[in-house]
Amino acid sequence: MSNSASPAVSDEVATYVANRIGFIELERPKALNALSTGMIRAIHAALDQWREDPDVLAVVVRSQHPRAFCAGGDIRFLYETAQRGDGAARDTFFIEEYRLNHAIFTYPKPYIALMNGVVMGGGMGISQGAHRTGGLRVVTHSTQLAMPETRIGLFPDVGASWFLSRTPGAIGRYLAVTGAAVGAADALYAGLADVYIDDAALPALVDTLRTELFERGADVVACIEREAAAHRVAPNPEASSLASARVLIDRHFAKPDVARILASLEQERDGNAADWAEQTIAVLRERSPLSMAVSLEVVARAEGSMAEVLRGDLDLTRSCFAQGDTVEGIRARIIDKDNAPRWRFARIEDVNPADVAKMFDSPWAPAAHPLRDLNG
Repeated sequence: MSNSASPAVSDEVATYVANRIGFIELERPKALNALSTGMIRAIHAALDQWREDPDVLAVVVRSQHPRAFCAGGDIRFLYETAQRGDGAARDTFFIEEYRLNHAIFTYPKPYIALMNGVVMGGGMGISQGAHRTGGLRVVTHSTQLAMPETRIGLFPDVGASWFLSRTPGAIGRYLAVTGAAVGAADALYAGLADVYIDDAALPALVDTLRTELFERGADVVACIEREAAAHRVAPNPEASSLASARVLIDRHFAKPDVARILASLEQERDGNAADWAEQTIAVLRERSPLSMAVSLEVVARAEGSMAEVLRGDLDLTRSCFAQGDTVEGIRARIIDKDNAPRWRFARIEDVNPADVAKMFDSPWAPAAHPLRDLNG
């Protein structure tokens, strides 16, 4: 068994090779493995080192902590950059995070994400791309998967809209706007996960990966698929809560804007799905109206390449912090915890298309865009 030294030093990430597999282990449990700039750099450095290394057949990213795979980006850090007017540090964080997301999405070897516990925001950015590499997105009983950004006045970034826009029906629009968290069966149903395994079986799976003989990256994937086949997710994905609400989700969230989604839900209050409509309306009334409108548009625009999506995400981070609700949202939900954000628009009905379109203006000329070199 070959073991090489860590290619990048961060005490919040361990990266090493064992049994021809590159392991990335997130080690920031007190922050639920929220990504710092240092963690992003350490993960990317490891991927760069292993990319051409014939002794690395596949990559496994995981957390040894039961509560979370990765709860997102370091929101407090981003708030502090806003407080001290340090736009450069914030730009650096997002530029490096999105470069990492793209590197995973285009990685030439199977990339496997073991997604236990909380998988939100930036955690989706370092896991969803596995699907494009011939790798796997593995979910467990404890998995809670979400892009909850509208709650803090942001939007589903990290390229997640590329995946959300390719979910069945209007599910991606629903998840982007509401920020709803879904479990393993829902994730499988929506095409945001590939296989299921019990949480209790993860240590044995990792032991098998460290000892079984592999000749190709595909053998590593086959091994995980074989182990996962012994486990059954309950409920069956076709009976998951997303599947059960699918007709309602498609009926309401296919509407072209959030005001019309809301009006449509209001009409549902007298029908059989009154409870579901009521709960969904309550969620929408609590989110940032501007962020919800932007999030719907982000999913609608995510038809192109991942590179295009990430460039747009970077543009939006600028406008969300400069003229959106993000700083106020983080203050109200995370910093002061008063849960009384003063959104830029008081009501969903007050947001007009011009306000939304303006958020998508890029502060960079195409030739000067920090992510201009990303391709695919």
